[in-house]
Amino acid sequence: MTQSRQPDPKAPTEQPAVVDAQLRAAVRRFQVPSLPRALWGAGSTFVGFLAVCTAMYATFGLSYLLTLGLAVIAAGFTVRLFIIQHDCGHGSFLASRLGNTILGRLCGLVTFTPYANWRRQHAGHHAVWNNLDRREGTDLYSSALTVAEYRARSPRQRFLYRLSRHPVVTGLLLPPLVFLLLYRVPFDTPKAWQRERVSVHATNAGIVAVLIGLGLALGFERVLLIQLPIMVIASIVGAWLFAVQHRFENALWQRDITWTFHAAALEGSSYLKLPRILQWFTGNIGFHHIHHLNPRIPNYRLGDCHAAIPALHAAPTLRFGDALRAPFFALWDEETQRMVGFDDADRGGSGRTSRQVRSAETWYAP
Repeated sequence: MTQSRQPDPKAPTEQPAVVDAQLRAAVRRFQVPSLPRALWGAGSTFVGFLAVCTAMYATFGLSYLLTLGLAVIAAGFTVRLFIIQHDCGHGSFLASRLGNTILGRLCGLVTFTPYANWRRQHAGHHAVWNNLDRREGTDLYSSALTVAEYRARSPRQRFLYRLSRHPVVTGLLLPPLVFLLLYRVPFDTPKAWQRERVSVHATNAGIVAVLIGLGLALGFERVLLIQLPIMVIASIVGAWLFAVQHRFENALWQRDITWTFHAAALEGSSYLKLPRILQWFTGNIGFHHIHHLNPRIPNYRLGDCHAAIPALHAAPTLRFGDALRAPFFALWDEETQRMVGFDDADRGGSGRTSRQVRSAETWYAP
């Protein structure tokens, strides 16, 4: 039986709304963009990406294995450019709205992602993440069935759902398909979103122009064999980063009547603790709990925010090994209040006891 929420007897006496306001005020001071840090972050990333790509073209005729090894580094820079584009979409990377738009569109030519369309789609994720009653229209990587919903399906439907959520499908096969093909058409964009639909075609035109220019100068086969591995690796890493920070074992999902922004940020998303070099390449997106608490904080200030506010340290922490296991937790068990795997659901339960969910009062530490 699920344990009821019990307030911590040692917690401050403030009401949850007051605590929420205090924490939001504490993190708000980190949302002011820094032009020098933004320019250095974007400039070093673009220069690094171009330098590695140049090295890949230079080594192509010498050793393609070496070229593929460099593709991993180039993919890392691509992931970082995607995070910068993501920040621009939230209006957080630069103080200038126009600057964010221009930089976001430039990043989109490298990441193969239509800036305006992805920005609006992503805004919907921030409105309903980990809300069990508002999953309609949410993406594959931040949505899940409950155990009860899964068991109510026919054997054939269960099989198809398990197949669609298998880590090989969602983690390896689908990401390149999305970034290379599906993003080339406004497949899930409402017809009323005219500006966003135009952004898809404008991005395609820019990508085609760049690829044709490179192909004419360096050879189309060489361009294909260099750029394709970069995008395949980057898309796989990017999709994994996004998925594991919402569908890990101890993630909190709630019904709409109990869903709160505060709990969804600090318990429904995680702190993915990565080695410093990977933290840089992933644009500090591991501080995902802070990002959901305040999407206006630029990625280059998330680490400062986490270090300065002890209350944020109580968010679920994922180590690298935890993150590798996270894709296997595909269903939300409303009895045990945790994510479980398909085998647990098929056996009739996870065999674990219910967890104690923190009350809002425990989060704020003066």
